[in-house]
Amino acid sequence: MADRLKLLITGLGGVVGRALRPALEERYEISALSRSGVDGLSPERNFKANIADIESIRPAFEGVDVVLHLAADGGQSSALGMAGGWETMLQNNIIGAYNVCQVALEAGVSRVILSSSGATANGYELHEPYKTLVSTEDLPLPDSWEMVNEQSEPKPISLYGVTKLFGEDLGRYYTLTTPMSVINLRISSCGPVDEAAPGRAQANWSSHRDLQQLTVKIIEAPADLKFDIFWATSDNVKKFRDNQHAKDVLGYAPQDGVGKV
Repeated sequence: MADRLKLLITGLGGVVGRALRPALEERYEISALSRSGVDGLSPERNFKANIADIESIRPAFEGVDVVLHLAADGGQSSALGMAGGWETMLQNNIIGAYNVCQVALEAGVSRVILSSSGATANGYELHEPYKTLVSTEDLPLPDSWEMVNEQSEPKPISLYGVTKLFGEDLGRYYTLTTPMSVINLRISSCGPVDEAAPGRAQANWSSHRDLQQLTVKIIEAPADLKFDIFWATSDNVKKFRDNQHAKDVLGYAPQDGVGKV
């Protein structure tokens, strides 16, 4: 039996990490990097360090094949959510992302998957027809709407969204200048409960199993996929964050969707 791929996950204890863990743990040899450790991992695969401190995180990357970088400030596990100020965004999301990519490169990691976010494009929701699509009111659906895909103009309305765009361009830098592959996963509405809440999630929801499927497909994508950006969205009737690119490139086949027949 071939050795299992060695996958290092930062932020495994967060909302997205917990949603992904069952599928990843079943398939790969996983290790974790976090400030306080995670439950259920042996000490030699349970690294404790701050991603903003580059020297402290180096031991976690030794012998790793792929890194899944979920750790950040601004997600559902964060006290202030996306409203965190500059200093925390700088340390956790900008310096942290750079440190993870740089140490991964120096350790010989073949691929880094950076968790990007729908926050890179939340500004679309300020205007129609997207404003209607994310409304908590039961409004008639527009006749049609233009999808927001990976090539659409970014529209962040928080520093958190800005830092996720930094991560995407950081990935471009590493893939153009080094042998390492960096793939960005724009995670949509994925909560601790595997169902879509009212309002925005009706359009932006990603079920746990759809997110698991897409993440596995990115981890196992051919080495010649050096850089890309994929929307992690289920096939919701109100969907406007376009998952077609993931379907075309990776064979992503969502099983779920709000209103999907």
